This record gives sequence, structure tokens and C-alpha cells, in this order.
Amino acid sequence: MMYEINTEDIDKWTNQLESALEKIDIFDEKAVEIHSNMKAYIEDSKFFKEKGDVVRSFEAIVFASAIFDTCMQLGVFVQKVDSKNNE
Repeated sequence: MMYEINTEDIDKWTNQLESALEKIDIFDEKAVEIHSNMKAYIEDSKFFKEKGDVVRSFEAIVFASAIFDTCMQLGVFVQKVDSKNNE
């Protein structure tokens, strides 16, 4: 059975990733560079989707998600601490 890529899946992945990005802190220069590259993949995904190239759009958002997951696992990106919950 083949999986069919649709724009709803791309939107879902994009929204989840952009939401996750709002919840991280970045502390060093290399992490800033990686973050910038990851955001470029997100923008590429949006561009390709707009052009109707759902395969490249999906590839780009998957790459961005993989970068994010790897950086979280390695501690390159750190989840923000909610100061309201720490008082």
C-alpha cells in the first residue's frame, strides 16, 4: 500500500513544528545556525506546497522535523522553563 501525501499532513507537521519551536531556548552560536537552517527548511516546505509540489514540500518539513528531534535529543535545543510554574 502506498502512502499518498496530502497538504493536510504537511500543514499538520508544519503547525506542530512551529508550535514546538516557540517552546525552546537556544544558548549557543552553533545552535542558532542549526535553528536558522531548520527554519529555512520550513519555509522551503511552504514554498513548495504553494507551488503544488507536495513531495518536495513534505520532504522539507520531514527534514526540519528530523533536525528538531535530533537537536532536542542531543540537548542542542532546550525546552523553555515556564517561570509561572516554578514560583
